[in-house]
Amino acid sequence: MSTDNVAQANAADMYCASCGKSEVDDIKLKNCDDCDLVRYCGPKCQRYHRSEHKSACKKRAAEFRDEKLFTQPESCHLGDCPICCLPLMFNMKDAMLQTCCSKVICKGCSHADMIREIQENRKQLTCPFCRHPKPTTAEEVKLYEMKRVAANDPVAVRELGKESFQYGDYDKAFKYCMKAAKLGDVDAHYHLSFMYRNGQGVEKNLKKELYYFEEAAIRGHPRARCNLAFYEWKNNRFDRAVKHWIIAANLGYDEALHEIKNCYLMGKVSKDEFASALRANQAAINESKSPQREAAANFIV
Repeated sequence: MSTDNVAQANAADMYCASCGKSEVDDIKLKNCDDCDLVRYCGPKCQRYHRSEHKSACKKRAAEFRDEKLFTQPESCHLGDCPICCLPLMFNMKDAMLQTCCSKVICKGCSHADMIREIQENRKQLTCPFCRHPKPTTAEEVKLYEMKRVAANDPVAVRELGKESFQYGDYDKAFKYCMKAAKLGDVDAHYHLSFMYRNGQGVEKNLKKELYYFEEAAIRGHPRARCNLAFYEWKNNRFDRAVKHWIIAANLGYDEALHEIKNCYLMGKVSKDEFASALRANQAAINESKSPQREAAANFIV
């Protein structure tokens, strides 16, 4: 934030930017909806001052957005396995979505639970998390899924949207993905960006495509962040592209690390930056390892 902006923000704490009234007991000033530069005593003053403030407001709002966009997420969008509490990685072959409770369980916990139930001669296998009997038919899977959808489970709603997309019903897919996104599902934001890109279920819109990529990236989606990086690179904004790839690599995403390596060879990334990304990437991968997950990976049916 520039020195001028700091001075404006300090003044904004005391007076209405439009009429100049100071904040007293009977007058409460409200911040501008998009920035922290000015405050107003009411909507009328805000509307009156809009034309004068618009340029500075737009600039500060963009700064806010970048601060949010380029903050390193604590973890990837998948979070942790709810049983072993270790980070889930991006390859869904190493995890399983339970339709009964919409929890994503790592293969290590699923494998260990399966072995235990077999050793106990259980006639009916159960979910490792909620202990509900596992579905044995496609009809039961669909029944479980629709129960979760009826409960407004964002994961189940998103999965229904993806299923509709696979069957070519793009209107329904967009409807469910949008609902899941509003309910907080990160993957739904990611899928919406592609629907806006390709005009599937909605008109093509580059701004909204990038907006939903950004929303997913902010919440820790590494593939969404890599898509933003490629977009920035294509438009010769190399510094922004590198920032995106470094953040994704720090989450343990190997594709981003590969791109950082290419940037290093082209002189766009320093040796220290490359080394730091390598260390952070390996640390994130190591955090996701466990004996149970290794046993599951080595298991041969």
